[in-house]
Amino acid sequence: MTDTRRQNAPLETITIVGGGTAGWMTAAMLSHLFRGYQIRLIESDEIGIIGVGEATIPAIRDYMGLAGIDQVEMIRASQATFKLGIDFVNWRKGDDRYFHGFGRIGQDFMWLHPHQLWLRRKSLGASVGHFDDYALNCRAAMANKFCFPDPRNPGSPISGIDYAYHFDASLLAKYLRARAEGKGVTRIEGRIVDVKLDGANGHVDHVVLADGRTVGGDLFVDCSGMRGLLIGQALGVGYEDWNQWLLNDRALAVPCESVSPLTPYTRVTARDHGWQWRIPLQHRIGNGHVYASAQISDDAAASVLLANLDGRPLADPRPVHFRPGKRHKAWEKNVVAIGLSSGFLEPLESTSIHLIQTGITKLIGLFPHRGFAAADMAEYNRQHDFEFTDVRDFIVAHYKVTEREDSEYWRYLKHMAVPDSLTERLELFASSGRFFRRAAAELFREESWVQVLLGQGLPVAYDPMVEMIPEATVAEFLHDVEEVIADVANAMPDHAAFIARHCKAPPLSVAG
Repeated sequence: MTDTRRQNAPLETITIVGGGTAGWMTAAMLSHLFRGYQIRLIESDEIGIIGVGEATIPAIRDYMGLAGIDQVEMIRASQATFKLGIDFVNWRKGDDRYFHGFGRIGQDFMWLHPHQLWLRRKSLGASVGHFDDYALNCRAAMANKFCFPDPRNPGSPISGIDYAYHFDASLLAKYLRARAEGKGVTRIEGRIVDVKLDGANGHVDHVVLADGRTVGGDLFVDCSGMRGLLIGQALGVGYEDWNQWLLNDRALAVPCESVSPLTPYTRVTARDHGWQWRIPLQHRIGNGHVYASAQISDDAAASVLLANLDGRPLADPRPVHFRPGKRHKAWEKNVVAIGLSSGFLEPLESTSIHLIQTGITKLIGLFPHRGFAAADMAEYNRQHDFEFTDVRDFIVAHYKVTEREDSEYWRYLKHMAVPDSLTERLELFASSGRFFRRAAAELFREESWVQVLLGQGLPVAYDPMVEMIPEATVAEFLHDVEEVIADVANAMPDHAAFIARHCKAPPLSVAG
């Protein structure tokens, strides 16, 4: 075989290092789409799953579709519920609330978006509803309502509902494992104690398990978590730290008993030195406290968490240490890092699982041949950098745009210097309420930025084009939108009743 033919020859073996959500999402997708490859996954029962990423964003449904996963089957297997958005409590002043909902906001007036009309009315001191009242996802979520979107009626707000899921990450990994193994993936139980490189090209040649077994591969996918066993420890790819903008570096996670009502949204409540999440599942509620260890002790953070549960705790708080930031490269030589090994951004906007998903889809789109072309790797890493930076700026905006100065933590965040890319976006939006996506690959749409920046209290001027519309017309239009949204939300079924009818999970044999 000539060198060119050898370079272009297909891979034969894919070895995934690490299980959990990242490993089994990767295995389930690759085994569904690819034929003719030997796929192995190495994981150790000695190493637990972090499992804090129980909330998702609507793009997760794209993963489910591409992986051939039945929505109802997955919901039942993982005790999942539906998610219409995120309820933000105490982020602006310490006694406030706003909602970041998925889907559309109201209806445009010509080319002007609803927030422009709302800002105009508010600037005049006129009586206007809370901005959340103009978005069906927000109104329905706060009333604990849910239904699937109805594409048969494109003129109704019901066609614009968008949703994601809350699920038990451990149960999801178990479900994905069963699917992957059913499609031929081999699971290898064992703890990796050494990584051997090829002396000629520096690629990972094989890993060594504690019992002396060795496992090789053409392509290695590093899903080993924050330690980055292959990408970091073996190949020496460095890490870009973003702690100057994201102070939180620890989390405590604890489940508690369920309570009614079964809410179709994630709640994130700002605390003095971080924030607390609440994620309702069919069988329990997931809770956690994300905080800055330089500002509060672990014991004090645990006390805050346990004092603010809705039900009886089902376990002791489990600690998670992390570094906000990303790898300088997510693909180096024959190793692709997916999940926490590629970087970590706190789950404030439920992006952790999404970044696993995009890591997998990038790998599929740039899947290598035996030559591992430099151009493919460079493009993968360029997209990796863009995605992490894009999400970073959106998360940092929640901390920068605030009126809170009631602790050293919040004072620092409010007055900190932020990346230029975020400063430019905030200044443009403040000038006239305008938002422009800079690239098609940006994750968060205008609706997301509008809800968060208005909810956080950024002072915003409205688009001068609104002046062309008579004030009475603006008032009537907003009133009609608010009224229609309220009527549609009220007519939707209760979230718990919808689940009971369509996708109720069977009881667990062991408490989850």
